Amino acid sequence: MSNTLIGDVSDTAYWIAHLRSVETQRPDALFRDPLAGLLAGERGKDIANSMPHPYATRWAIVMRTYIIDAFIRQAIREGADAVLNLGAGLDTRPYRMDLPASLMWIEADYPHVIEYKQKRLSGEKPGCHLMRTKCDLADDTARRLLLADANARAKKLLVVTEGVVPYLSTEEVSSLAVDLRKLDHVRYWLVDYFSPELLKLRQRRIGNRMQNAPFKFAPSDWFDFFKERGWRPRETRYLADEAHRLGRRMDLPVLAILVTKARQMFMSKARREKLRKFAGYIMFEPDVLTDGMFDAKPG
Repeated sequence: MSNTLIGDVSDTAYWIAHLRSVETQRPDALFRDPLAGLLAGERGKDIANSMPHPYATRWAIVMRTYIIDAFIRQAIREGADAVLNLGAGLDTRPYRMDLPASLMWIEADYPHVIEYKQKRLSGEKPGCHLMRTKCDLADDTARRLLLADANARAKKLLVVTEGVVPYLSTEEVSSLAVDLRKLDHVRYWLVDYFSPELLKLRQRRIGNRMQNAPFKFAPSDWFDFFKERGWRPRETRYLADEAHRLGRRMDLPVLAILVTKARQMFMSKARREKLRKFAGYIMFEPDVLTDGMFDAKPG
């Protein structure tokens, strides 16, 4: 059955914010997001409660948030002076992270998302210079104007597309990748990675509940797709690896734990390796070998 609580992809932001608020309440939380609950409201909780296998999504969002936080800190240590968060949703990093006051942080999303967020957070003060821009990323002209403006404001720009790329079509991702590669001040681009196996599993488990916000981007080779458009992976952090390092296991029901252990007893090494790399986050950087293949400005 479809989930009537999710009318389009922007509604997933309430869900994700709720999951961040749940993590914040844990005594061993990997991050604290005190504003997540304010933004999620009852709507976020209702969406979360309507989804099957909640433990899996909750774990994945926690690991995703932790990994991207770490990548952002790394980029700032290396001199990034601006962050462009495309499809920012209800993210609160400018408020909850310890960021340089001089950092320029630009959020872009649909007009109704930006308006809702501004209203909810009107009494809060970010720790860096924060700008918000209303933009439909599928609108090529509007997107390119946004990218050109962000590029002009930065010397070393980090682009974040957290939970955005999977919802775009292959053509839309291709256009975005090429547009970003044309910008001379972009040094980093954070992108979601999902293996073909995970995409199939997701479709079986919750695909029917996400009919109004389906995953569309599923290239035959995720890494080659971006390589052909001028990007090379500088670092990939897989959810399973990071969870193992941090000692944060998925909160599986007892029966699921027993079934998982039984399956692992008969699982090949190759299969275990595939599962280890089922999802992660990639810090891309411009591939210098493709310099000259793209114009200096988007067009």
